[in-house]
Amino acid sequence: MRVLSGIQPSGRLHIGNYFGAMRQHLQLQAQHESFYFIADYHALTSSPAPDAIAQRTVDVTLDYLALGLDTEKTVFWRQSDMPEVTELTWLLSCVTPMHLLQKCVSYKDKIAQGLGANHGLFAYPVLQAADILIFQSNLVPVGADQKQHIEVTRDIAMRFNNAYGEVFTLPEDYIIESVAVVPGVDGRKMSKSYGNTIEIFEPEKSMKNKIMRIVTDSTPVESPKDPEKCNIFAMLKLVASPEELAQWEQRYRNGGMGYGEVKKRLAELMIDYFRPFRQKRTELERNPDVVDAVLRKGAERARAAAIPTLLKARQAVGLGAKR
Repeated sequence: MRVLSGIQPSGRLHIGNYFGAMRQHLQLQAQHESFYFIADYHALTSSPAPDAIAQRTVDVTLDYLALGLDTEKTVFWRQSDMPEVTELTWLLSCVTPMHLLQKCVSYKDKIAQGLGANHGLFAYPVLQAADILIFQSNLVPVGADQKQHIEVTRDIAMRFNNAYGEVFTLPEDYIIESVAVVPGVDGRKMSKSYGNTIEIFEPEKSMKNKIMRIVTDSTPVESPKDPEKCNIFAMLKLVASPEELAQWEQRYRNGGMGYGEVKKRLAELMIDYFRPFRQKRTELERNPDVVDAVLRKGAERARAAAIPTLLKARQAVGLGAKR
């Protein structure tokens, strides 16, 4: 099975990115033919500074490599290094009805968060469909809240296939159920747009300070507490052993425990969890050529896999073979 996913270089990656998606990506590479890319075209919808998007692309590459991406097993590339995807986007745009894009909730959510209403933001589901369809992808890992993206891609693919013949594989969503939401320091879903993140590779002292600031309720120390309603316990589930987690759960319910004690232990576990990855990233940073080499090789492999699909789509619509 061919698995595809992309991540935007919109800022330093945080532990919500890791436990919510990246960890699953890295696990899937051992089981499937994996294609993962840095979605820098998509990142342009929020108008980042040119220098910022370039540096963030380097950072995302280093992060994935440090966390265990195997570039022998996995095709990993920068979206903008593959012009075939933008050509396919236009072909798909010509069969995509306006009402399909108008019903996409992601556009409305981004506008509500203050992003400017530009055409790229409105039409990005078509680019996303091209990302998926050009590789004849079978599975696309997404959170339950992103299922609509795959439904739109399937709709576009079916419209194209109905008009021009069977060109594209219809992808299936691979819903990531293990961790739906990682809370941020303010209790909301961890997100760069909320400014409530804990970065994967930020200094250990800074990581500890942020964890100690995580919002909790005002239940007195002596009173029993509901672990399932606690942001600290939700994050403890990510890094504590089942045995230790059971002990903390009992202490919550018995009372006599302050949140500060749990925060200190969470900080220890979180720092220990990411320490070997942080060391690996430091080693990678000493070789500035590694990122270019990885992305160049990945783009070559990605284009080799994508070009046959683009040629098939061009011929289907009557443009003929591309020279």
